[in-house]
Amino acid sequence: EHLTAEWTGREMDLPQKRNRISHEFTSCQPSTREAAPSSSTKGQAGGFVEGAILRISMHNFLTYDHSEVFPGPKLNMIVGANGTGKSSIVCAICLGLAGKTAVLGRGDKVGLYVKRGCSKGSVEIELYRASGNLIITREIQKENNQSTWMLNKKHASQRAVEEAVKELHIQVGNLCQFLPQEKVGEFAKMSNIELLEATEKSVGPPEMYEFHCELKTYCSKESKLENVCKEKANFLEKARQSNERNKLDMDRYYTKTKHLDRIQMLEKKKPLVEYETARKELEGVKKEREEMKRKLKSLKEAQEPLLRKIRSVESQLQPIEHQMKELTADIKGASQKCKQKHDQLELRNKEVDDIRQDLSLKQTEEADRQKRIGHTQLMIKDLQKELQHMGSMGDVTPQIEDVNAELKNIQDEKAKLEGESLDLRRDKDEASGELHRNSGDLMKEDKLRVRFRDTYTALKWLRDNRDRFKGNVYDPMMLVINVRDARHAKYVESQIPANDLRAFVFQRQEDMEKFMTEVRDTQRLRVNSVIAPAESCSKRPPSRPLETLKRYGFFSYLRELFDAPEEVMSYLCHQYRVNDVPVGTEKTKSMIEMVIRELQLRVIYTAEEKYNVKKSNYSNNVVSSNSALRPSQFLTTTIDADERHQLEEQLRVRHTRKVQRCDQRMAAVREQLTKLDRHDNELRAKKKKLSELKGKKRQLEQKISTKQDSLRQMEQNEINLQAIEEETNTKIAAVNNKKVAIMEEYLSHMQGVYTKLDQIKTNLLAKCKTLMSRASAICKMSPGETAVPDELHRVSSAFSQFPDTLDEIDAMLNEEKTRAECFTGLSDTVVEEYNRRELEIKNMEKELDDKTNALRTYRQNIAEAKERWLNPLKQLVDQINKRFGDFFRSMQCVGEVDLHWENKEEYDKYGIRIRVKFHSSAPLHELTPHHQSGGERSVSTMLYLMALQELNRCPFRVVDEINQGMDPVNERRVFNIVARTACGVNTSQYFFITPKLLQNLQYAEQMTILCVHNGPYMLPPNKWSEKAFIRRLRFVQPSLTE
Repeated sequence: EHLTAEWTGREMDLPQKRNRISHEFTSCQPSTREAAPSSSTKGQAGGFVEGAILRISMHNFLTYDHSEVFPGPKLNMIVGANGTGKSSIVCAICLGLAGKTAVLGRGDKVGLYVKRGCSKGSVEIELYRASGNLIITREIQKENNQSTWMLNKKHASQRAVEEAVKELHIQVGNLCQFLPQEKVGEFAKMSNIELLEATEKSVGPPEMYEFHCELKTYCSKESKLENVCKEKANFLEKARQSNERNKLDMDRYYTKTKHLDRIQMLEKKKPLVEYETARKELEGVKKEREEMKRKLKSLKEAQEPLLRKIRSVESQLQPIEHQMKELTADIKGASQKCKQKHDQLELRNKEVDDIRQDLSLKQTEEADRQKRIGHTQLMIKDLQKELQHMGSMGDVTPQIEDVNAELKNIQDEKAKLEGESLDLRRDKDEASGELHRNSGDLMKEDKLRVRFRDTYTALKWLRDNRDRFKGNVYDPMMLVINVRDARHAKYVESQIPANDLRAFVFQRQEDMEKFMTEVRDTQRLRVNSVIAPAESCSKRPPSRPLETLKRYGFFSYLRELFDAPEEVMSYLCHQYRVNDVPVGTEKTKSMIEMVIRELQLRVIYTAEEKYNVKKSNYSNNVVSSNSALRPSQFLTTTIDADERHQLEEQLRVRHTRKVQRCDQRMAAVREQLTKLDRHDNELRAKKKKLSELKGKKRQLEQKISTKQDSLRQMEQNEINLQAIEEETNTKIAAVNNKKVAIMEEYLSHMQGVYTKLDQIKTNLLAKCKTLMSRASAICKMSPGETAVPDELHRVSSAFSQFPDTLDEIDAMLNEEKTRAECFTGLSDTVVEEYNRRELEIKNMEKELDDKTNALRTYRQNIAEAKERWLNPLKQLVDQINKRFGDFFRSMQCVGEVDLHWENKEEYDKYGIRIRVKFHSSAPLHELTPHHQSGGERSVSTMLYLMALQELNRCPFRVVDEINQGMDPVNERRVFNIVARTACGVNTSQYFFITPKLLQNLQYAEQMTILCVHNGPYMLPPNKWSEKAFIRRLRFVQPSLTE
């Protein structure tokens, strides 16, 4: 059962003023609170803000069977012992307002929040709303982790509930508004960016976080768009450059096309010219033939003799024509040969050009090599200069070795101090054990004081100076040996000599030597000391099992009759073989001869005697001797009560002094360790710096070596330009000689051809003139008459730009073909690629313009969004900083809140930075999970949340057990600030959960205290009465009536 009772804050300070008392019960019955604000009028009159919590009802939820909580409009202090159900109220607020289980940091399934043993549970929260209160109900099914939602008692979806909660500015996932117990430590772990977003959502205007998100979206899109624009601009520039390179090929292609078009036109005109020439000749011939027929017919008879002469001339012309054809063929052959010679000359010229190009490449390569050599030499000089500068600083290896040696010394000294610290703690523990030593120990120590005065003096010195020894040092054996049964002490004392019983036992040889030097040589005390074996013998088994000896009356080995520290037991087993000495009874004595004969033991104890058995080295005879056992003197004794009290008092005084000395020495050791750690850190930093310097020097040496190797390689690859130039000139001269030979051969051949052709031309002209004269005479033609009509000189208008004769056309046709053949390696794909790329460039220019305009628009939007977001944000942060600083100054501390960024244009990297200083000598430090202590982080978190309180637009805030890590001073200061701020005029509802409250706190009138109780004797809610409770309280505490 649970009980949650509520009082106003002033009632706890002034019991006589109880103007407002209410209560909430935990049971399975409904609550009967009548004063709960359930309407908008009551909520507004009661100071509740829009969205504030009026009522929380829990049924089978976590620790509650049934409970209703009615918080106040301002500060609500929920107080109760651990485990009573305070945080259950926080869980109810979160889950009832559609919060996620991850916010609470408890169970990840909602079914885990149903009370154990129940199948379902529910949470109902009533929120104040001016238009009518909003009641949200959530019923949780444990089996399938499902929830049923209702709004104002009507079924609704979770999405509808979330929207309704969002409209009231409730953010249970925001740590600046809702800080559950498990998430207190995560507030300090929030990054500056997360803190800014949480603050914007919590206290900023509703549009501030939207502006921030919009600004980040714009910036992200602007960055992507800017990259796209850069990529497209680069691609466009490359396309333009590529087309510029292809433009020359385009010009050559169009020039070739022009020549091909001219060739096509010439080839088309040539048949036309041939046709026109033939047609005109045909017409002329026809006319001439008709005329000649007419004349021939009239003159045939008269000119028959002349015709015979003409036939004779024609017969003479036929050989001449045949000769002319042969000469034409010779001319063509000579022309072909000339063309071959011309091609050979072109080939030689190309060979010369290739030789000269090779020479140019060699010269360029040599110049580049010289340039690289000079650059490498400059780099080597710079590196050597830097190395020389570092060399002047000296070799750091000895310094590193010195640092390493000093570090080793520090480690050794630290190990020594840590060992000493362990010894001190062990001594302190032993001293505490000595305080509780039993009366038997006191009696044995007193016996030691009386019987062996020097040993007792040495024992006191040892206890005062035990920290001077590295290993374990034990008191005299008679003090550390504990005989389990006093009746068996006589056996132990009979086996161990008295000198060893008063001897000190050491673990280390050097400790024993140091001890003996002090007590024997310096103090002149007669004491004994022994050293335990290096290898422990305390667990060494006996030579034969005890079961085989029981038939002779033996009941135990001597080692099992007493207890001692391991080193002491190891010494006794090694020296006196206590692990192999059996102890018998009267039965053993009755059959002692058989025992000696069969067992062959060296030492045997019976009930009252000790037997020593020896075997002769000469005769192998067994000789035994026995002696009666004397009563124990050292391991058992008695002492009167007064003397025991006196010894106990002395032991307590001695223990106190020893503990104080141990504490002082341990404090000194800790201080030395701190100094050594500080010095160790300084040496490690120095070693790191020296190592980096050494590594840098080694890198410089390696770089210089690499550059020098590269320089030697380049110098070895030297090019002999003079030899190459001479070789080139020789090759060019050889080629020129070949060209001269070709030209001489060509000129010689052409000279003969030209001479022959000139002679033939002269002869033909002479013959032609003779024939023409004869023909003219025969035909009776006048000297100025032409045989070609004027119509043959007209050509078609389409071919007016081309020659009109066949020879000129052939010449021009050959020329155009030769020019067209010069344009090799060109095809239609060049034009297609060029045109395609031109089209891409145009499309890309348009797309780039569109992207640029969009980028310009985004930048304008960014500027506008920044103006809408940044200025209000700066004002908001300034207000938070002012209140945060005022809170810290009231605590004699310093605190600042500022807007932090690394790049002003990276709006997703903006954040709120909290810096605090709790000590006057310390600088301001940023609030982090590691730098400040837990209490300092809690104080900073609480004051930051209080700085948001008056600025907060959220209807309520929840903080769960944030004061757990605070010291009482800071807790009192923080409580006063919380009470003063949360109970202000313009503040919203505040829930402060704590398991404890300090005494004499200052409470405000507007504060509400909710006390949570649980236990098996809680009253049902229908039996609870405030008046009866107050009467009972006055009866128990009459002072409340005053």
